[in-house]
Amino acid sequence: MDTTQLFSLKGRSALITGGSRGIGRMIAEGFLAQGARVYISARKAAACDQAAKELSAFGHCVSLPADVSTLEGAQALVAAYAKHEDALDILVNNAGAAWGAPYDEFPESGWDKVVDLNLKTPFFLTQALTPMLKKAATDHLAKVINIASIDGISVNPQETYSYAASKAGLIQLTRRMALRLAQERIVVSAIAPGAFASDMNKLARDHGDEVKERIPAGRIGVPEDMAGAAIYLASRAGDYVMGSTLVVDGGVTHAR
Repeated sequence: MDTTQLFSLKGRSALITGGSRGIGRMIAEGFLAQGARVYISARKAAACDQAAKELSAFGHCVSLPADVSTLEGAQALVAAYAKHEDALDILVNNAGAAWGAPYDEFPESGWDKVVDLNLKTPFFLTQALTPMLKKAATDHLAKVINIASIDGISVNPQETYSYAASKAGLIQLTRRMALRLAQERIVVSAIAPGAFASDMNKLARDHGDEVKERIPAGRIGVPEDMAGAAIYLASRAGDYVMGSTLVVDGGVTHAR
């Protein structure tokens, strides 16, 4: 058994949606450190370009701004990526949104925005990129990693109805897609993050000392925690993990 290259991503290409900040950026930096060519996408072009410029200090990183919340936007991202690469080794479906409102006031707009981006987009973007993933799956397996959430596994007190439903749906979608795409040498898995400091999780970002009191590990997640999980699933080390969701939360789902 030779484990020296088990976690290497050298020579592989990766596309990360929502890659300009938060969890997406943590994963991007980790992939770069392991030798991957990384392409990040985000809705805000200036932020995406700036993030790619900063990440380029660690390796080959290219900005591909796109709004993947619509099918047209997802297809535009596929076309933009195809100008750089003819195959795709790793797709990380990370772009996401959240919405909170009281039950009696929860709006349809808050439902549609969140469910479309968190649940519909991962399916249709993966569908559109499947030919390129299949092309990459030669001497190694191609990978799709969906970024779910512990809110799709256990219930928190916040009234984020569409977010929780979309993440639970994404975990089940991961299982269903994994069974179909395994025959194409494409492995589909997911990560369910807990508390990581980000613009989406402002509570962990701005009140980390308070949040960590409820986490068995005694701290919120750091970039290495997320990068390590994603590298594991993206590399040869994670080849036999199909349809499963890796919970990276410091034990909080067991304490709820």
